[in-house]
Amino acid sequence: MASSADNDNDSNTPDEPMVFIIIGKAYEREGTEGIDIHVMLRAPDDDSAVREALNALSEEGFLEADLDQIGTLNGQPEDEPHASAYKGALEGEVAIIRFA
Repeated sequence: MASSADNDNDSNTPDEPMVFIIIGKAYEREGTEGIDIHVMLRAPDDDSAVREALNALSEEGFLEADLDQIGTLNGQPEDEPHASAYKGALEGEVAIIRFA
């Protein structure tokens, strides 16, 4: 008798959108040096996360951004300002952390 194989693909799909962190540099004015940024937000996939991050940066007055890295967080960071940004992301906010 053949047994059916376990297929756990469905268990890899998160119940809630993932919290992404995007690392890059954003520019407020043409010809100026960019500001290092981290953007934290919830999104269903990385394409949506990038799109939402760019929209939020535009709303904050940035003209353009170079996004270098994207990843997901597996838990709440312990250190500020990332801990607060993570909580905001869980509540649906797009948190922009600036490093001046």
